[in-house]
Amino acid sequence: MTRAHDYRGAFAADGTRIRTRKQIPEVVAEPGLVVEDPASGFCGAVVGVDARGVTLEDRHGGRRVFPLRPAGFLYEGAPATLVVPRSAPAAPARSASGSVRVQGHTARTARAARIWVEGLHDAELVERVWGHDLRVEGVVVEPMHGMDDLAAAVAEFEPGPQRRLGVLVDHLVEGSKETRAAAAVAGPHVLVTGHPYVDVWQAVKPSVVGIGAWPEVPRGTDWKTGVCRALRWGEPADGARRVLGAVRTYRDLETPLIGAVEQLIDFVTT
Repeated sequence: MTRAHDYRGAFAADGTRIRTRKQIPEVVAEPGLVVEDPASGFCGAVVGVDARGVTLEDRHGGRRVFPLRPAGFLYEGAPATLVVPRSAPAAPARSASGSVRVQGHTARTARAARIWVEGLHDAELVERVWGHDLRVEGVVVEPMHGMDDLAAAVAEFEPGPQRRLGVLVDHLVEGSKETRAAAAVAGPHVLVTGHPYVDVWQAVKPSVVGIGAWPEVPRGTDWKTGVCRALRWGEPADGARRVLGAVRTYRDLETPLIGAVEQLIDFVTT
C-alpha cells in the first residue's frame, strides 16, 4: 500500500519550495554559563559581558574575549546566540578590593598612621587594588626600599595610639631574616604582616599574566631578573609593566597577600 505524503506548507503558490530556517535560540550570558567557541574550541564559563563581547574563563583559569555574533557559540552542544543580560536593579558599586565604593567622596586628610611596603612595585600593586579604600580612610602607603634598617626606621617613626604603623613584608616565612626583623619591631602600635612569596609579583596569579606557573629561579639570582630571563620578558622594568598592568581586582591576587593587606588597613584605621 502506497502512503500519501502531506506537502501542505512545503511549497509556495508558484510551486517553489519554501525553505525554513532552523530557529537558533538566544541564551542570556549570565555569569557562570558554560559555552564553547566552535571556531577555536575554547570552552569556558562567562565571567564578564557587555555590548561588545563576552569573556570566558576555562577550567585552568585562562581567559579569552569573544565577540557576540549570531549563532556564535555552542551551548549544551547546539548553536546558540548569546545576549547581554537585561539591566538588573543597580547593586552597590564595588572597588577593586571588593569593598563598596564610596561615591562622590573627597579624599580624607591623611592620618598620622602609615603602611610601609618593601618597594615601589609593592606600593603600586597595593594602590591598584586598595587605592579607593586607602583614600577613603586617609591612609598613605610608603615604600621602604628594603628591610635592612627596619628597626631604626620604626624607632624614628615613633608609633603610638594615634600613629599606628603597618608593615607589609615579602617572604615572611619561618626562619627567614624577614621574620626575625618583623619580630624585633612588632608591638601594640606596630603590626607586621606578609606573604610567603619571594617577590610581590609572585602573589599575582600566573593565569592573570598568561603563564602556567611562575618559573623557578636559581638561588643567588635576582628573582625578577631570573623570571624575565626565563619568560623572555626583557628587563625587570618590562616585566613590571606586564605584571602590574594585568592586575585589575583582588581576584587577580593570591589569598595570602589579600589577607595581609586587609589586616594592615584594619589595624592602622582602628
